[in-house]
Amino acid sequence: MAPVLSAHHVTVNQGGRTVLEDLTFDVLPGERVVVLGVNGCGKTTLLRLLDGLGFASDGGVGYDGERLSPALLDRPAFRLRFRREVALLFQNVDAMLFNPTVADEIAFGPRQLGLPDADARAARWAETFDVAGLLDRAPFELSGGEKKRVALAACLAVEPRVLLLDEATAGLDPAAVGRLVDVLANVPGLTVVATTHNLSMATELGDRALLLAPGRKGLLFDGDAHALLHDERLLVESGLAHRHVHRHGAGDHVHAHYHVHDSE
Repeated sequence: MAPVLSAHHVTVNQGGRTVLEDLTFDVLPGERVVVLGVNGCGKTTLLRLLDGLGFASDGGVGYDGERLSPALLDRPAFRLRFRREVALLFQNVDAMLFNPTVADEIAFGPRQLGLPDADARAARWAETFDVAGLLDRAPFELSGGEKKRVALAACLAVEPRVLLLDEATAGLDPAAVGRLVDVLANVPGLTVVATTHNLSMATELGDRALLLAPGRKGLLFDGDAHALLHDERLLVESGLAHRHVHRHGAGDHVHAHYHVHDSE
């Protein structure tokens, strides 16, 4: 099976520092991949490359066998197909929301792409993410969690082939997280690449894990997400966990254990 997304020896230099270095991997159609790493390791940069919003300093990113480039994305036919098939949820969803109402926000993508039944799509996905009661509201009036649910509905309304999620569960309450996980599991054939530094969500978002670390070349890990969560050495090396030493009671008994950084 040919990959739908690929990164070949990708290096990104920004502001005098190397954000990603010599990164290589493929994502097959229908895979659910979670990209793990602490803040600053390049997770957001990687998703922007996969969405064609930035380009590597060296190496390249491919979609469906074609290497993404400004020239390729300037071709109207390819640009229309790519934007129809690949959707990105920004970490800061305020950057995505600009329409006068929630209904217009969710229907915007389908309308721009000329998809049928834009309003019906908006209603269906608003119901899925429990924002149907907000359709007449202005997005800027909503809470952070409500904005994220609206943005998720907007991404799914185009029924993409590939969904890129940047810290999608941050700011969501448990019910909304559960709803998102259910959606990801039940959309047939959907390819998902999701970033997080919350290890408790890793296996909910993906079966395969890619592990990044600041200042490190390539991937620290590429494999089964459950296996990574049990590899203390790699978690410590990446900065997602560290070793604590504790003293208990009034005596001198000291012991050490690993602590996982799990907040968002």
